[in-house]
Amino acid sequence: MNKKQVKADPKYFNASDIDNMEQRVRANFINSLSGFKSGNLIGTRSPSSKDGTRGVDNLAIVSSVFHIGAHPPLLGMIMRPHTVPRDTLQNIKDTGEYTINHICASIVEKAHWASARFDPQVSEFEEIGLTPQTTDQVKAPYVLESRIKLGMQVQDIQLLAINQTELVIGQVVEVIVEPYWVSEDGYVDIEAAGSVAISSLDSYHLSHRIARLGYAKTNEKPFIMPPKET
Repeated sequence: MNKKQVKADPKYFNASDIDNMEQRVRANFINSLSGFKSGNLIGTRSPSSKDGTRGVDNLAIVSSVFHIGAHPPLLGMIMRPHTVPRDTLQNIKDTGEYTINHICASIVEKAHWASARFDPQVSEFEEIGLTPQTTDQVKAPYVLESRIKLGMQVQDIQLLAINQTELVIGQVVEVIVEPYWVSEDGYVDIEAAGSVAISSLDSYHLSHRIARLGYAKTNEKPFIMPPKET
């Protein structure tokens, strides 16, 4: 506990208290409650124009990526309501592909800058100083400076009637990662790779692993798995 903090009784926030918060305060408060979230940059490219001019590379920061299934390999991502122009979501709908790039500590400030509302004809890559990278498998741009990168193809997009957000479900079709961060059992050591977590809307964190535990069984106490030898 911080020396300046004084122990006090817990504060109870009811639904009315939350509803009456100032908008930005409520957004920070609620976004903090879900705990640490993965920090990712989503790379997309707008469609080419009719004269053959290549589309504009777009980059957006997202903390709503989550696992859906391993076979086929599916990840979900919640996108904010399309009540104002959402270049990333529109590009995903138009092209059917995108990239997910882990944020690492060395690019945190640039990644956060990607949340600004740049003009649709402006490439965030150029504005914030990150480098686009493409492969034969995925036309959407990766972030060269990211250490774990996923190429995605859209499988489904669902509008959530409760708040008009949109759930994008994509299949992993390519993974770019250094081999020494992948164990023989398939575990990807995102901490060793320096992947950053996000809390609330603007707080960035590096993780510290407590332990990696073996597969849980009803008749056997979980055991601590030894670290990977390097």
